[in-house]
Amino acid sequence: AAVPTGGLALLLGVLLWAPWQALHGAPLLELSGDQDFQLFLQRNLEFTGKIRKDVAALQRVVCDTFQLCKEDELLLVRQNLDIAQAPLEQCHRRTFQAETCFSQIRAGLRIYHGSLATVQKLLPGYTGLVETLQLDMANLSSNIQQQMEDLGLATVTYPTENQDPLPTFSSDFHHQVGSFFILANFQRFLETAYRALRHLARL
Repeated sequence: AAVPTGGLALLLGVLLWAPWQALHGAPLLELSGDQDFQLFLQRNLEFTGKIRKDVAALQRVVCDTFQLCKEDELLLVRQNLDIAQAPLEQCHRRTFQAETCFSQIRAGLRIYHGSLATVQKLLPGYTGLVETLQLDMANLSSNIQQQMEDLGLATVTYPTENQDPLPTFSSDFHHQVGSFFILANFQRFLETAYRALRHLARL
């Protein structure tokens, strides 16, 4: 069945987070029964899970190589670093809106796609893993954009090349800590994105 475009973000927000009594009369079946939408969710839950595992693998390498393993021990150093943290507040329970959540996921993937170049410089022996990760991120972003277009949601197309400047570090140690926090922030970002997709899949 076709999904109505008008007010879809609001509809999804109501379906996900409002008390059940507020759902009386809401067209649940029209969205939850859409097989293409459910297939999109399942495939991209798996895709997001794979990306999370690859990020975790890089985190283990940073831990093993540089003994940078615990975030709370590095918070003072982090204050001196300019590390981007992509927002995902529109994907949290209290503020969920599908259109803005999907847009924030895509924007965040773009930010971390560029930031991973910093990690690649730190770990040249793992260039293949970083490049695979970046390719998977680009594909996930493309999948989300296609699904948004299919649902009639507004999309923003970002340039394929990364135009954001990479962070600069005053020392090798700051480069190591910066890479640690890029991966830690990205892992949290992915966990939030995964939860948002999973809740949609449970409609």
